[in-house]
Amino acid sequence: EPLFRSGMQKSCPVSDCICAKMSAGPRALVYGGKGALGSVLVSQFKSKNWWVASIDLFPNEEADANVVITKVDSWVEQEKEVCSGVTSVVGDEKIDAVFCVAGGWAGGNAASPDLVKNSDLMWKQSVWSSTIAAKIASEHLKEGGLLTLTGAKPALEGT
Repeated sequence: EPLFRSGMQKSCPVSDCICAKMSAGPRALVYGGKGALGSVLVSQFKSKNWWVASIDLFPNEEADANVVITKVDSWVEQEKEVCSGVTSVVGDEKIDAVFCVAGGWAGGNAASPDLVKNSDLMWKQSVWSSTIAAKIASEHLKEGGLLTLTGAKPALEGT
């Protein structure tokens, strides 16, 4: 199964579709674009005529392009996979915004037998995605563009 998928022309290879997909208008990447919040972001930006790419474990059919994550066991390998995928779908074009809405709290109670397992999942879904999103922004974001790491405030104070 291909890593990169085109949301509009499912049969064409990504390299042939990049120019057709990248509009002259505003462009955004949504990390977590198939999740509950990410799907709403993709829909909202598409309704405002933005070009939107989704980064997630599953493709978002409404997105103009998808980077489908298959590397879930190694942070280093996931970073390589996602950054390579983003470069493939945006090319040399800079983007206006990167939204990281992947992950969430899954730690649970300290007495729970699943505390470490849930915390490991939370780390992979939240910290990995936020760090990779920051890396993407450093390489692809326009000067003055927006990077948002939803849920980052709890790292500074309680919720």
